[in-house]
Amino acid sequence: MKRFIGKKVLLTILVAGFLVSCGKKGRTSSELTGWNFNDPTYGGFTANTNYAGQKVPPGMVLIEGGTFTMGSVQDDVLFDWNTTPKQQQIRSFYMDQAEVTNLEYLFYLQYLEKVFPPSDDTYRKIYQSALPDTLVWRDALGFNELLSESYLRHPSYSDYPVVGVSWLQATEYCKWRTDRVNEKILYDKGVLNKLFDQDSLKVEGKNRFDTSTYLANPNLLFDGDQSIYNRGLPDYSKKPSKKKSKKERRAEEAAGDDAAYVETDTDKKSKKKRGRKAKSPQGFTGRHVKTSDGLLTQRFRLPTEAEWEYAAKALIENREYNSIRGRKKYSWNGRYTRDQSKRRAGNQLANFKQGKGDYSGLAGWSNDGADITIKVKSYDPNAFGLYDMSGNVAEWVADVYRPIVDNDANDFNYFRGNVFKKPLIDEEGKVVVVDYNTIEFDTLDNGKIVPKDLPGSVKYVPITKRDAFMRPNYEKADNVSIGDGDLASTKNFFKDEEESEEGEDKPRMYNSPKTPRQIGESGLIIQQYDTKKRTTLISDETRVYKGGSWKDREYWLDPAQRRYLPQYMATNYIGFRCATDKLGAMSYKRRRKSPSKR
Repeated sequence: MKRFIGKKVLLTILVAGFLVSCGKKGRTSSELTGWNFNDPTYGGFTANTNYAGQKVPPGMVLIEGGTFTMGSVQDDVLFDWNTTPKQQQIRSFYMDQAEVTNLEYLFYLQYLEKVFPPSDDTYRKIYQSALPDTLVWRDALGFNELLSESYLRHPSYSDYPVVGVSWLQATEYCKWRTDRVNEKILYDKGVLNKLFDQDSLKVEGKNRFDTSTYLANPNLLFDGDQSIYNRGLPDYSKKPSKKKSKKERRAEEAAGDDAAYVETDTDKKSKKKRGRKAKSPQGFTGRHVKTSDGLLTQRFRLPTEAEWEYAAKALIENREYNSIRGRKKYSWNGRYTRDQSKRRAGNQLANFKQGKGDYSGLAGWSNDGADITIKVKSYDPNAFGLYDMSGNVAEWVADVYRPIVDNDANDFNYFRGNVFKKPLIDEEGKVVVVDYNTIEFDTLDNGKIVPKDLPGSVKYVPITKRDAFMRPNYEKADNVSIGDGDLASTKNFFKDEEESEEGEDKPRMYNSPKTPRQIGESGLIIQQYDTKKRTTLISDETRVYKGGSWKDREYWLDPAQRRYLPQYMATNYIGFRCATDKLGAMSYKRRRKSPSKR
């Protein structure tokens, strides 16, 4: 009897496994036309019908989207209407568990140093533009010189958040990270050979992997050198060749046909020496990876202000059915900065300034464990699994700063700072890839020279009015000052923006200083301060940073508080972390279908 029950249970498990496997099997044909997918006899039209969903990027966690009240603070001592509560909807996205550390940023610098060697005057400015400002630790009346020399590069601070990085530098890191993650994906898939492992290639300058360039045209990488590729994905657009008989193959060999390739002793020795398979004379086979395959990761970026605040508050732990229970002041539950549990009662829950001249507490009983920054993940994460969203370092976000967030204009994934662009196409109809002859540099207000695009990347230009003609959702490329300082928000709203661009009546609601620059006899840039009086520091180059830091009082630990700084400046208390979009469903939870009514 027991043996019979055991067989019955085993049979049930096998049947269930078969049904599950059948359920996971993707569609093989179009439901609306009946045509087969991935079938050469039907034209070879490809479709990834077995797509298992987007993978979580390395080092990130999913932030399930939802609605929340943005700008809701417990304390507003300034009464400046800078954090007026607004209801916002946030889409699901991925976010780094912790801030980018010194170790990770040093990896970025080492890559730039290898691919754009600063010893070569051609690339010197590229590497220098990415270096953090280590002098942010200096103080006119403080002794912090050793931090300037050791904080970034010494292994004692490897897992500490990187500081001295401007908004512009953080944005460039996000672009670089996108390319490195996708390059690794193509390595693992066998499509791309390991570029640094090949003796015949030199990874330098424009000869490097770039995601946008690869998706635009894989032949644009390394000037069309196909040796960088190994094998592609199955190409169903080509009919499979028929197998040849032994008689036909022997005839080809006798005729010396190149199609019949025979590995010689020399080839075997060469293959053994290289430690990898000898390449087929046919070269790259199959097809390249496309966006529709779902293999490549989405573009990494800085989180928007709304995303960062939503992720930091983590109101999901206060949800009771379809409402929020109570209010949260910090990224953790409760109204206090000290642990209320019996086991760890009195311990600080974040790294911040306790009071005047008190950054850590008494010796022997450190309140927060650090006088400056502290190793990431030293404190418990919030409900989303994010570390140090209150304390340690403040963080850059993507938004251009304005005192008022216009909720009436947009309450869905709010962001100010859009500049819509498109790839530049040359006269031959090809995508333009930046090389050293076409690279452009920009001189910032503080005198630093930075490249606008790196060699090897696709050249992007702002869209034109013709591109936006008759569009209901936008009218121009630069939407940073839309409704808040652009021509349409002034008394001259009826004028054409292009016509008034050179005129004196061009609106400058936030008249940021323009540093005069002259080239001296030595070739160096002579920096001069603007003598004009200014009434505001707010401009189109001013970015928001969120969260409190080791240098701030607990007032700034509230995720809804907001501050701003010019995008080219850096401090010793601002770091950053990356984010990327979540595609498809908001979460991985399957929504139950209601029973069908008959």
